[in-house]
Amino acid sequence: MEAVAIVTVLALLEYFAFSLQVGKARGEYKIDAPATTGHPIFERTLRVQQNTLEQLVLFLPGLWLFATYVNAEIAAVLGLVFIVGRALYARAYVAEPGSRTIGFVLGLAAEGILLIGALVGAILSY
Repeated sequence: MEAVAIVTVLALLEYFAFSLQVGKARGEYKIDAPATTGHPIFERTLRVQQNTLEQLVLFLPGLWLFATYVNAEIAAVLGLVFIVGRALYARAYVAEPGSRTIGFVLGLAAEGILLIGALVGAILSY
């Protein structure tokens, strides 16, 4: 389970980094809070951070439930795939939103496997 804890912290640090990037873009493009629109790069950076937050709501419980009911090592590997997918998504989305597919699919696939595996594992353990 230590590997799952490490992956959890890495995912949260990635989200923290995305949040810092929003602050940096806010300053760089002179977007005063609480505005959420302005320069397209700022808007994309903010959208990456918000979308990652939306995904964490599913990812984190799925990660821990999969680790509990299926296998912690596999959960950790899938968690790393999610993190890499989010990083690829972020880089691509800020540069050109249409190029985000690979990162999005990697993260979504890992998340889906974690959630479905957790459900099946919990049902079989019942």
